[in-house]
Amino acid sequence: MYFDRSDLTDTELVSFYKSLVYPRMIEEKMLLLLRQGKISKWFSGIGQEAIAVGATLALEDNEWIMPLHRNLGVFTTRRMPLEKLLLQWQGSENGYSKGRERSFHFGNREHHICGMISHLGPQLSIADGVALAHKLRREQHVSLAFTGEGGTSEGEFHEALNVAAVWDLPVIFLIENNGYGLSTPVSEQYRCAGLVDKAIGYGMKGIQIDGNNLLEVYHTIRNARAYAIQEQKPVLIEAMTFRMRGHEEASGVKYVPPELFEEWGKKDPIAQYEAWLLASKILSQEDITHIREELKHSIDADVAKGLETAPFAADTATELNDIYAPAAPAVAASGQTSERRFINALSDGLKQAMEQHPALILMGQDIAEYGGAFKITEGFVELFGRERVRNTPLCESAIIGTALGLSLEGFKSMVEMQFGDFVTCGFNQIVNNLAKIHYRWGQTADVVIRMPAGGGVGAGPFHSQTNEAWFTHVPGLKVVYPSTPADAKGLLAAAIADPNPVLYFEHKALYRSISGQVPDNYYSIEIGKARLVQPGDDISIITWGSGVHWALEYALQRRDISIGILDLRTLQPLDYSAIQEIVAATGKVLILHEDTLTGGFGAEISAWIAEHCFHLLDAPVVRCASLDTPVPFAAALEKNFLAKARLDKCISQLSQW
Repeated sequence: MYFDRSDLTDTELVSFYKSLVYPRMIEEKMLLLLRQGKISKWFSGIGQEAIAVGATLALEDNEWIMPLHRNLGVFTTRRMPLEKLLLQWQGSENGYSKGRERSFHFGNREHHICGMISHLGPQLSIADGVALAHKLRREQHVSLAFTGEGGTSEGEFHEALNVAAVWDLPVIFLIENNGYGLSTPVSEQYRCAGLVDKAIGYGMKGIQIDGNNLLEVYHTIRNARAYAIQEQKPVLIEAMTFRMRGHEEASGVKYVPPELFEEWGKKDPIAQYEAWLLASKILSQEDITHIREELKHSIDADVAKGLETAPFAADTATELNDIYAPAAPAVAASGQTSERRFINALSDGLKQAMEQHPALILMGQDIAEYGGAFKITEGFVELFGRERVRNTPLCESAIIGTALGLSLEGFKSMVEMQFGDFVTCGFNQIVNNLAKIHYRWGQTADVVIRMPAGGGVGAGPFHSQTNEAWFTHVPGLKVVYPSTPADAKGLLAAAIADPNPVLYFEHKALYRSISGQVPDNYYSIEIGKARLVQPGDDISIITWGSGVHWALEYALQRRDISIGILDLRTLQPLDYSAIQEIVAATGKVLILHEDTLTGGFGAEISAWIAEHCFHLLDAPVVRCASLDTPVPFAAALEKNFLAKARLDKCISQLSQW
């Protein structure tokens, strides 16, 4: 094997050797501890160390890396203390994730490492966001994301590479092609000659390298970094390698032909580099023995300390408190008010948020010059420029991942779903990445996803859903659903100021049909606080979104019944105090929502009332919701579908009890 030292000094080459051997020796120790039952699981990178180590050495320490579960060399080369890593691997409260994550599913801001999720592909899009942050600040930095050959079959791989290419982002995508995705060989995963060939399809530079040659990895990444910064373009690198153990230790290696182990054993990255150092007289055998003995002593000492950890007791309050990062206090409204339609209040609120937060980036399909499907961002490009108001390709998942990547660098993001229905294409990033990241390792996901939702406009099954219940179930998300122009503006401001991920629902039918007085100046409304629309003595309606207006309209028609109406405004977190108060006011409760009945969020509210307010009830809680069908297109069918069609029947039923 040929090693190109270029301008590297002997001292640097020896340091590289130590960086390469160190994770191998740790792994050998961990495999022993695994057999002893002192750690529970291990994903081995033996045979692949040169990629993780070489790539990390080639980057600056303050450049983000998005590793996977076989990249111990990234963590050790970034000088993360082994003692604390061992605590992490044991699930200790003193590890990097307070016992909440396994093995390498964690990140750390100090070391600029972003923890993976098991879905693999989302790491690539986060790297896009970090690279975008560098580009916006004119910084001479890149981001680097690892993936395996199996991960290149995921949609996120395509989306992330396409966004990086279209936006000319300084990001390096590094494929570790070790021949197998768990047990599935590459012959059953793709048909191109090499994965590097995919680069040309995205209009980016592609390079295939020997992943077992430490210096080839180092120089390639170093040169790719310089190219990405100078040209402001992404690079795809395919590193050919082989893993010498199973996908993880429990899976074994029976599916691998024995001759492959013999072939790749001769290409071992450490043995090859060590032999070259000896042949080049940079190190002697005595030097190597001494280095290994020092590393072994250091590893044994750190492991001994790490194994001293004591069991810890779970604290429920701590667990719940770490779901969200602290939110900014509300900003009180002041000054004059003006009559505004719902849609204008949203646009004004977004515009003022852009002025309030210079690091706020807007992203979405057609939101730039076109102004978005509903014209909410019309004129924003002229005010704030195309860097901050960004049209996106049709790739919801990658854009949400990009938004998370921006968060790593202190930016805020607003992602507009052209229609809330399309959020399914980005579901994984929302529920597994944005929602969990603060709980997992304390990183905020400062992202607002605007969700034009709801029926009543004849848009059919794929443009009319109000799918808030999909997200209220997910810890770590906040779900906001205003019904008035004033609330729309104030809650949007609060959502953008909040460092946590917020699903912000806005009903399309209200955009131009509802008007009201709205403060002209910037203000925000606290997330998690309901609004009493009107008091009542006979029946209480708990609702949100379009349901508020249905309830008001119905209450005006039924002068014979005193109806109290509570607008929840926020579904997660929920204002339980306000719910209890309106239940106590009448003893009879109807929960009204536009979403379909089964599994709708009304079921959760009903269950909570039954459990906590049973003594206040004079009748069973009644739910009024839309039919359990997709949203139909024809006007007569849609009218029949919507909950409003059954409101009178439900109220009459409740009145009789």
